[in-house]
Amino acid sequence: MPASPRITITQVAAEAGVSTATAGRVLGNYGYTSDDVAAKVQAAARKLGYKPNSLARSLVTGKSHTIGVVAADIDNAFYARVLRGIGDVARARGFGVILTNSDEDLEREKDAVQLLLEKRVDGLIVAPCDVRGSAHLRSLIAGGCPTVQIDRASYDLAADSVTVDNRGSAREAVTHLLKAGHRRIAIIAELEELHNGSLEEFVRQAAHFSTNGETLYPSWQRLQGYVDAHRDFGVPVDPGLIGRVGSYSSDAACQAATVLLQSPDRPTALFAADGTMSIGMMQAIADLDLQIPEQLSIICFDDLDWMKFTRPAITTIHQPVHRIGSMAAELLLARIAGDTSVPKHNVLEARLQVRDSVAPPRS
Repeated sequence: MPASPRITITQVAAEAGVSTATAGRVLGNYGYTSDDVAAKVQAAARKLGYKPNSLARSLVTGKSHTIGVVAADIDNAFYARVLRGIGDVARARGFGVILTNSDEDLEREKDAVQLLLEKRVDGLIVAPCDVRGSAHLRSLIAGGCPTVQIDRASYDLAADSVTVDNRGSAREAVTHLLKAGHRRIAIIAELEELHNGSLEEFVRQAAHFSTNGETLYPSWQRLQGYVDAHRDFGVPVDPGLIGRVGSYSSDAACQAATVLLQSPDRPTALFAADGTMSIGMMQAIADLDLQIPEQLSIICFDDLDWMKFTRPAITTIHQPVHRIGSMAAELLLARIAGDTSVPKHNVLEARLQVRDSVAPPRS
């Protein structure tokens, strides 16, 4: 069955008895038109079933009423819930959302940003691959495109950001394990890129508060919190208990956890630094048929839905994911509306959700 012909603005104008330019002003919501004329045009549009051409309108007004989002990994439940927060705010304000994905790859991020600019979005929300501030984002911001960073942030970019207190919340999680009596606590974290020095040197510096967490990726900030908790309890950090996965993959996390759990002096507790690491860790635990918490205590960063329903339920760090998205959208829409205040770097609290996966270690 052939598609119905698209109703044009010229047909609406003819039905309303006005010029095409007048109909365009009414339906594009720009310029001045009297209330009576506007009512006639709107009635004609409803009668004919007119659907506005948003691209054509954006060419006239310079505004598309859409925002673009560059997520790091759309398979990750974290970004799905952040996107819901973005979408709820955008929809309430009459904006659409176009989602793209970088897969944590800088070249793909550049391509995604360029694609969204070609779609004439009014602003961007980005989870930047490079927290040192990539040239393409600097150029984007210098060109006047409103931009907000989420999940991680380059603080030398002139752009707002919404992140969580990764270091403090990881410190709280590991402290919970230490209070339960654990002294051999392993961490499973991606930790793919380190700009300067070795992992051992990073741990030594973190133990003396000499690393600047603001310039680090979230996984490294969470490792800082892991080190902080050990320092607080006077427990030396064993670098052999740091499962550096090296890629953002649950399969790789499973391999790293398996190596730790099969070591002669295996850990009595595991801390997974994000949801993807948690999935890999849980696979390793299942493969080795270890009982939680009788044989192994665990805490996961990211409170994924399945963690509430598995038995035992998993103790987690709960991030305010919907608020991350909604706050990012609010900041971006304020910038689109003309806010020129200094960039705001918002660090939200994440909370420890205590359930049943932690117990004192067996003698």
